[in-house]
Parts: sequence; C-alpha cells; structure tokens
Amino acid sequence: MRVSEHVDVLVLLMYDAILEKVHSDSRLTREESGWCLSEDADLWELGRLAHEARCRLHPPERVTYQVDRNINYTNICITGCRFCAFSRPPGHPEGWALTIDDVLEKVSETLAMNGTGILLQGGHNPEIPLGYYTDMLSAIKSRFPTIHIHAFSPPETVAFSRFFNMSIEQILRRLIEAGLDSLPGGGAEILVEPTRGRITPRKCTGGQWLDVMRTCHQMGLKSTATMVIGFGETVEERLRHLLAIRDLQDETGGFTAFIPWTFQSANTAMESEVEPAEGIEYLRIQAAARLILDNISHHQVSWVTQGLRLGSVALRFGADDFSSVMMEERVVASAGAGARTNVGEMCAIIRAAGFEPVKRLTLYQNIVHG
Repeated sequence: MRVSEHVDVLVLLMYDAILEKVHSDSRLTREESGWCLSEDADLWELGRLAHEARCRLHPPERVTYQVDRNINYTNICITGCRFCAFSRPPGHPEGWALTIDDVLEKVSETLAMNGTGILLQGGHNPEIPLGYYTDMLSAIKSRFPTIHIHAFSPPETVAFSRFFNMSIEQILRRLIEAGLDSLPGGGAEILVEPTRGRITPRKCTGGQWLDVMRTCHQMGLKSTATMVIGFGETVEERLRHLLAIRDLQDETGGFTAFIPWTFQSANTAMESEVEPAEGIEYLRIQAAARLILDNISHHQVSWVTQGLRLGSVALRFGADDFSSVMMEERVVASAGAGARTNVGEMCAIIRAAGFEPVKRLTLYQNIVHG
C-alpha cells in the first residue's frame, strides 16, 4: 500500500468514527476533536458532519435570529489590549462615557424597532462608580420592563471586583438585584496561554473568565460562550479553549450558545503582526465547534465579522442561529468590520440559504414566527 493510500484509509476511518458518534450522540475524544480543527479534515466533509449534528438537535428547515442592540457605554479602558481598536486610556481626548439618559434613549429606540434585548458592554473604566451600573440597570427595567438585559462580560465583572473591592459573587448579586438578566461571553478571545498573555496581558486570565461564568451559572444566570481566532494561536490552543468551555458546560449547563469569529486587525497594534484568518478557517472553527461542543445547543453565525454571504454559508457548517440584527455595534466596527443589515435583508439571506427565518428572544425561549 502506498503512503497516500494509507493516509486516505486513516482519514476515512476518522470520518466514519465521527459520523457514528454523531448518530449515537456520543462525545468526540480529544484526538478526534483536534483532528477536526486540523487541516487533515476535509472542510466540506467536516461541514457535512457538523450540519448533520445540528439537524439532530434543531428543526432542519429553521434558522433563528434576534432583534437587539449593542450599547457600548464607555470606550475608556485601562487594559490596553493589543487587538482592540475601540478603547482609549483614561484622560484621552477621544474618551467618552454615556449618561444613563443616553442609554435609556438607545433602549427606547430599540423597542421602537421591535427589538427584544440589549447587550451592554464597555471598557474597564476606573472613573465610573458602581452606582452608575446599578442605577442604569434599574432605570432600564423601570422604564422598559420587557427588555432583556444581556450585560457585562467576565472581564468587566472582574474589573468591577477589583475597582470596588468586592467578590465576583457580590458584584453579580448587586447587578442581578438591579435588573441584569444574563451575561455575554465576550472577552474570551483565546482562553489559554501563551497567546492570551501575548495579546491581552492586563485583562482577566482565562481561568478568571471561566470562574466568572461558573459563578454566574451557579447563581441562576445563563450566558453565552465565545472564541476569537486569528491571533497566531496554535491548533492545540484552539482545542484547549473549546475543551475548557465543554468541561464547564458539563459542570453547570449554563451556556445557551457558542459564537466564534475571526480577529479583525484594522487599526489595532497587531495589524502588521498577523495574517488575517481566512473564511475557510472561520468555517472550520464553526463546524468543529458544533462537533466538539456537543453540550451547547445553539451555535451562532458571526455575520458582523464575516459578512452576510459567508455567514449564510456557515448555516451549512453547524450553525442554527444567525445571531442578531444588531442595530448598533462599535467595537469590531472600530477594527474594520463594517457589515450591517436589517430584519428584511437578514430574513432574505436566511431564505436564500434554504431555511425559514424565525425570530427569537435572547435565551431562545418563546420563539416567535415572523
């Protein structure tokens, strides 16, 4: 047998093993998971396996989406992440922070557009008191009781803990009492070293990100999980990131969805250091994550970073959700991701990909056809 024939046999055996596990709802081993992330796995066959796994969990003809708004309440931040084009250090002339009235106006505009949720995220701003956050949440819930507040990623929560000398549990309890409904999975980037320390040495560690999510889930809140590729990380680091999320989900069951995307480098300190991750890499991580994260039901497309067309292709690579219309987004837009859409265009894109668009709420409950 020639070497190439031997390799082909091994590849076929791996496909058969993974397909059998998809059919039996069995978990991929570490070796199989790493293989899915490597170039040894044919991308199109990987997509087929991921789509089959997705269709076993969700109606094959249906793709969900949400109408919401990202509200970035401040761009002042002390972390100085090398991949960020959005933040400004304290005292910078381009630094800003929204007033609570500014936020309330944006929430009102969201509801007027039939939005059902808001995502609140901002820089780690040491000049803002805890009362700003709790008063903002209380004001939103008082004026707009139906809106779902998805707010304050783990790095923000860790920063609050440091700024206000309180434990993570104490911080979350104050935020929940004020109106917090769930936590976004932002700030994960790559959870493992050495890449995390290279790109964001002053933000929370990967272990702290996981600890915040563990505490959040133990307190009854749901959250999402994310991953960003394209920092020059290794396949092994990507695998360790995914397995860490899978392990925590086994423990808590608190993640509602997983969202991967590619690093947007324009206007960042890393712009000349790394080659942009290609669409093929994005599709591979989307498909591999569906197969590896067998305990997270929903997998979202990141059309904001990938564009609507590639996003629609990802619906055949394991994704069951087209994310949000996202009326406003400033962070990745600062790094050159300029994709924008509206409900009509999003639904048309989903239909063109061969699916029925279905409007959902933040936690995938009370799905509304529309």
